[in-house]
Amino acid sequence: MQLHYSPYDFDVQADPYPYYARLRAEAPVFRNETDDFWALSRHADIVAALRDSDRFSSANGLRMEPAFWGPQAERLFSFVAMDPPKHTRMRELVVRAFTQRRVHGLEPRLREIARGLLAPLVERGSFDLMTDFAGPFPTEVISELVGVPERDRDMLRKLGMEIMYTDEQSTDLRPEAMQAIGAMIGYYTELTIERSRDRRDDLLSGLLDAADGDDRLTPEEIVGVLILLVGAGIETVMLTIGNLWHAGWQHPDQRRKAFDGQIDRWIAEAMRYEPATQTMLRTATEQVELHGVTVPAGARLLLITAAANRDPDVFADPDTFDLDRDTSATLAFGHGRHHCLGANLALLELRVALQEIVGKIADYDIDPAGLRRIHSSNNRGFAALPTTVTAR
Repeated sequence: MQLHYSPYDFDVQADPYPYYARLRAEAPVFRNETDDFWALSRHADIVAALRDSDRFSSANGLRMEPAFWGPQAERLFSFVAMDPPKHTRMRELVVRAFTQRRVHGLEPRLREIARGLLAPLVERGSFDLMTDFAGPFPTEVISELVGVPERDRDMLRKLGMEIMYTDEQSTDLRPEAMQAIGAMIGYYTELTIERSRDRRDDLLSGLLDAADGDDRLTPEEIVGVLILLVGAGIETVMLTIGNLWHAGWQHPDQRRKAFDGQIDRWIAEAMRYEPATQTMLRTATEQVELHGVTVPAGARLLLITAAANRDPDVFADPDTFDLDRDTSATLAFGHGRHHCLGANLALLELRVALQEIVGKIADYDIDPAGLRRIHSSNNRGFAALPTTVTAR
């Protein structure tokens, strides 16, 4: 059968891993003429591309949809859609506000949020993990970090969902998604103006005050960082919680290890086995020769990091979910200069969420009839995970 791969294809989205295996084996540099991109799927090739920002540029953004791809991408992806020296300047300024002290200082509040959400769910005994916990938890955390008023948090999560997911097999965004992007930009612009007049102990105030000599972030740059946090800080963590929950349900022997204390290993292996972010996009700045294939200058290169995470040259028996494996080579948080700046916060969120859940329940089950996946060109996860729990 002829090899076909498109991240927009619902059959691929339903189970991409057999496609990834064929790409690695048969076409490590794959050309999709219809959607106009090239794809890399082997771990070594993707790591090399992520290390080489001179030849593999981030300046056109991370997603192929026309609304996201191009010079306007930095409005939505901030410094993630930049190359040096712009990327270096922006990231260094953001790091001044996004301090480890600020992140780790959130832990008591994270536990309070998790416990508040979990208590009524455990008492009920059955709930939808995605809508009742996995979505609200990171929304509250990022909103707390940024300084978003409680009254606006649910609205921002709904806008993010409108942008990220679709039920249509399309290479472009729906009008509703475009409207949601505009609404989010407008909201964060107003919040930035408000905070510039009234500083608080939050990330938004820290971004306004971040300086390197006379160099400061502009209001537009700050809004870009805040919008990036919706995707990277809310959606990715939400999907990761669901993916590791589902993987644990599918593998009861590994779930038992996790419940017996191996929560960090549960997180690490789930992020390798079923990462929320499946791909990253780069643009070739010059002609590239790889595996006997010529990729022209200006080509869009889809780096399938989820395929790299199951490369048998790096991970033995890669399609097996195994908490005892070494996951240090995983690309779940990227690699090189674009390694995820919020990785420590994401891991703290996941650890706190699972510790609180495991502290309150002895086991759980998922109703497969109600399970529902999202449709996304670069994210993978669930819209619904109906769950029944056994309280401790």
